[in-house]
Amino acid sequence: MGDNIDTRAVGLDTALALIRWLTGAENLHYGLWTGLEVNAGNLRAAQDAYTDLLFAELPPGRLRILDIGGGAGETAKKLIALGHQVEIVVPSAYLAECCRRNAPDATVHECRFEDYSGTGPFDLCLFSESFQYIPMMDSLPKCAALLTPEGHVLIADCFRTDAYLGRAQHGPQPGGGHRLSSFRAALLSNPFDVLTEQDITDAVAPSIDLEQGLYNVIGTGFTQAEREIKARKPLVHWGLTRLTHLFLSRRRRENLMQRLVEKQRNSEAFRTYNTYLMTKLVRSRPKSNDG
Repeated sequence: MGDNIDTRAVGLDTALALIRWLTGAENLHYGLWTGLEVNAGNLRAAQDAYTDLLFAELPPGRLRILDIGGGAGETAKKLIALGHQVEIVVPSAYLAECCRRNAPDATVHECRFEDYSGTGPFDLCLFSESFQYIPMMDSLPKCAALLTPEGHVLIADCFRTDAYLGRAQHGPQPGGGHRLSSFRAALLSNPFDVLTEQDITDAVAPSIDLEQGLYNVIGTGFTQAEREIKARKPLVHWGLTRLTHLFLSRRRRENLMQRLVEKQRNSEAFRTYNTYLMTKLVRSRPKSNDG
């Protein structure tokens, strides 16, 4: 039967339900933990601090914003409340529906950014933890075509450091994204200048510890339940194991168990293999031919 379960959709649904229960909002992004104890009770405060820092980088005035990879629409809702006009590009049907619910005044485009056919012009293209999912050499030129002559791009996301040598060498590690060196090179070959850049790796890294702690709590319950079923109901255990093998590949089973019972994904590993940048770009002025 193969991999018939859409584990990404299940994961998104579960994550949003949990975050909504913990915080009352559907923010899928990292938190900014400076000055905060790392626990579930402070998750909303940490995520709000992240949003405040992100919004501090917005250009002045009321903006027409293209929110690329807009998550569940929470950021768009806050931007609209500040008086901005927002369009969201999101490829997931489930997240698109969340966006329509959370930000009913936003225009939602259910497609990949590569397939987006809007014409703009926009004052700002926003990537809040979505830049890593889009081919970099396509995204920057497309933003340039969609922006006003002096429009901005705001990118807040993880980039891989040179320390990361791939899954074969290090296994699954937290974070992700484009190579930082590749990003630097792409900026040189596209019509943008860097206005500001903040490295907030240390401030967001504790989010990984909180996430992993939650997985370990779930893993403790799961492994104890499996042990009891195997001891007391071996035939039931055999049947459940066979059913799991039908729907999840060996690689996915191994990755899931690693997330549930191990602690390789932590803030120290995040800092080693990732740099988290908040980068504001502006369209370059055409170079004068005078002189």
